[in-house]
Order: sequence, then structure tokens, then C-alpha cells
Amino acid sequence: MKAVTWQGKRDVRVEDVPDPRIEEPTDAVIRVTSSGLCGSDLHLYEVLTPFMTPGDILGHEPMGIVEEVGAEVTGLRPGDRVVVPFQIACGHCYMCGTGLPTQCETTQVTGEGMGAPLFGYTRLYGAVPGGQAEYLRVPQAQFGPIKVPEGPADDRFVYLSDVLPTAWQAVEYAAVPQGGSLAVLGLGPIGDMACRIARLKGVETVFGVDLVPERLERARARGVETFDLRSFDNEKELVAAVQDRTGGRGPDAVIDAVGTEAHGGAVAKLVQQAAAVMPRAIGSPLAERFSVDRLAALYTAIDLVRRGGTISLSGVYGGMADPMPMLTMFDKQIQLRMGQANVRRWSDEIVPHLTDEDPLGVDGFATHRVPLANAPQAYEMFQKKRDGAVKVLMKP
Repeated sequence: MKAVTWQGKRDVRVEDVPDPRIEEPTDAVIRVTSSGLCGSDLHLYEVLTPFMTPGDILGHEPMGIVEEVGAEVTGLRPGDRVVVPFQIACGHCYMCGTGLPTQCETTQVTGEGMGAPLFGYTRLYGAVPGGQAEYLRVPQAQFGPIKVPEGPADDRFVYLSDVLPTAWQAVEYAAVPQGGSLAVLGLGPIGDMACRIARLKGVETVFGVDLVPERLERARARGVETFDLRSFDNEKELVAAVQDRTGGRGPDAVIDAVGTEAHGGAVAKLVQQAAAVMPRAIGSPLAERFSVDRLAALYTAIDLVRRGGTISLSGVYGGMADPMPMLTMFDKQIQLRMGQANVRRWSDEIVPHLTDEDPLGVDGFATHRVPLANAPQAYEMFQKKRDGAVKVLMKP
């Protein structure tokens, strides 16, 4: 089959790889019909290269048609249309039972000290072949795949794999009080969808911060008050502008939807880039023990949120030696919630909103739809924010 493979920093290729097959009785194999290109994939393209191996198959936002199921998969049959969550979890352990499938005790990558494995996302998360491919083996298929109806285009449902539950959890974790305000830093796919979900849930005042004109316009069109980073000389001016709109206090909650590759942080960027180009035997241990993130967005969130407010982190961070302003966080009594999205925890709440009325705008959410063969160009376009690219779907 054809699949998108990682070959090195800023080097992805579409190659012929062996077809997946049933390996465990809880497996399924699906024929992929759509697969998203996620901002997290760009971390592999640029920053997290020490944890990758040439030939790794990328992608963690797939949906498709069931081709084959293992003997212990009773809820699926060939021909079913399914969305595959980005994490792999059993559904019956203690952690899954508490709504934390990202911490599944059956599938945890214990050798790396990490939680549940993720499709197409480094050896830290199991080095599981990903979904930017023609076919995908789905472990723990008795729990993971979400069956969806025939009829609507894939765009209606594919974001159940990651974008929708990640943004939904970000808003839930933000815990905006009745009549309160929320600021979202970064209006890429997750930040954009978080704004939409916040509005759907009745958050009266939503601020969006970015520097890409197309992203700002998309948010404004859905009732978000936007702030263009390019209009401010520094972070303090941005913070003051948002505080002016919130009685001088700052918003009740802030969602950081940017993560480790935030603009700014020249020293951290240098460390990331150095680790990315070192030989694997050196760069990987360096990244594991001493890695730092570019924390500009998180620092802004800490300064921006009101005293006693909440910061919800949905942007991916991977640093092990990040300097944090603990005095400020302690003094302001900031509550901080974070983590990979627990897809099946939220999916049943989200599906009822995926209707013809389309309150979240999923049917038109993608800005680009490209053949799988054009994946290398799509990665470059998305990373460089060219051609108005906000969300890219690939079609095998």
C-alpha cells in the first residue's frame, strides 16, 4: 500500500509499504477514506525528530471502512464506516473506566514511561504505524473505533478522531463560569474549533489571538473577538488590550492551543533545532532529559488569565527541563489542566452536534483536500502557513 513516511527533518515521502494485517484477536483493519494533517504532525516534521525512525508511518486522524476484524471484535463488521481515535485504549481498565483512555493501563507504553500509544507518533508513544495511508491496522478495535452513519461526506465525522475531542476537552478543562470570558491563544484547527465549541456551550465572550490573517478571519466570522499579534509591539501590550475588555482583570480562562513551537523563545528554538540534527544516539537522550519548549504562548497565558483563573493546555509540549514562573502561578492561584484528549470520553457528547444544521461548521472546516500522493507538498504548505492552509484532509 501507499503511506506517508517520515524520513528526516522536513522530509516526508509517500512510499510503498507492506499492507497491515490482523495480528491480535482485538485488531481490525480499515481502508482509509480520509486522514487529517494535524498541527501535532508538524512537531514530528520539525522538533520531535530525535524520537522518530526513518520509515515511520505518520498520521493520527483517520476514518474509513472496516475491511477485516479479529475474533474478539464483536461490535464491528466489514463494511462499517468508522472514525479511529488517535489513541489506543482497551475500554475496560481502571483508567478507561474513569474517562482517561489516554492513560489506559492495558496499553501504556511502559518502556518509555508514557501513557496510551498513539497512531503515527514517535517511539515514545509506541511507534504505531499511522493513518496517513491506504490501510490501517487498528489495535483494541473492540473499543476504539466510532461507528458513524452512511450518507454525509467524511468531513462531517473525520474530526472525531482528534480535532473535535481535543477542542471539546480544552473547553471543558477551561471551566469558564456562567457569564464569563475565555481567551484562545492560537487559531489553528484546535484553537478555531475550541472557539466554536465555547460559543456552542454558551460562553458569552470569546477572544481569539493569532497572527495569520486567514485564521483571524475565520474566527471573526463566528463571533469571536480577535487580536492580531502583529498589531502589538510586545506581549505586555496584548495582555493590556485583553484586560481592557475584561474590567482590567483578564479573562476567566485561557486555552493555549499553540504548544511547543510558539513564536518567540530563541534559545529554546536553538536547543530544539540542535537536538533535531544530532545523530540519534546523542540527540534522543538529549531531547528526553534536557529538552525545552518554546514557551511564549504559555507565558502569555499565565500573564493574561485573571487571578484565580484557569489555563487549559491543548497545545503539545515535550520539554523535560522547562523553566516555569512558579512564583507568578502560585501568587495568582492559577489552575492548570492539560493532557492528550480522551476521545471516547467526549465522543458521545459531540456526535449529536454533527447534523445537517452543522452548528460547529465541520462540513466546511477543511481549507484544503489533497490526494495522499501530495502529502509532502501539503506538509510544507501547512508548516509555512501558505495558501490560507488551516486544515488539510488527505484522500488515499
